[in-house]
Amino acid sequence: MLAPIKPHAAPRASYDRSVTSLNLPMPSLRGIHETVLYGRDTPALAAFYSGVLGLRLVGVMDAHSAAMRLPEGDAVLLLFDFEYAATPGRGVPTHGTTGPSHVAFRVVAGTLDQWRESITASGVTIELERGWSRGGRSIYFRDPADNSVELIDGEVWAE
Repeated sequence: MLAPIKPHAAPRASYDRSVTSLNLPMPSLRGIHETVLYGRDTPALAAFYSGVLGLRLVGVMDAHSAAMRLPEGDAVLLLFDFEYAATPGRGVPTHGTTGPSHVAFRVVAGTLDQWRESITASGVTIELERGWSRGGRSIYFRDPADNSVELIDGEVWAE
């Protein structure tokens, strides 16, 4: 039997900048394992990310949450109803946001035009297309919860 989950007494952590001066070795991060987008209609969000972008549902989807795996790599996009995610006692810390968020997916080099065609054929409107100073290109569109979704081909950020 698992021990009951006990939340930390102080829900907001502060960052002690003096710790970096201790010259402790910092372990490496491998990548982002999962990230979350929020909306009221989780099944509609799951259908969008599956049907328009090809993400695969993993685990069990319910009215409040879904987990979608990207076709390549090991990243997971979680979809939550923000009221459900903010409910204490779910076994993980509360989280959530209201209003539109943003997520960006890297596409295979040279396929952004194909993605644009596929997305518009799905009935989704491209909100913005732009180039970046480092040579990358992006298209932006909205999911059913009004989150901004970006597809990126090439480099956008400095290394």
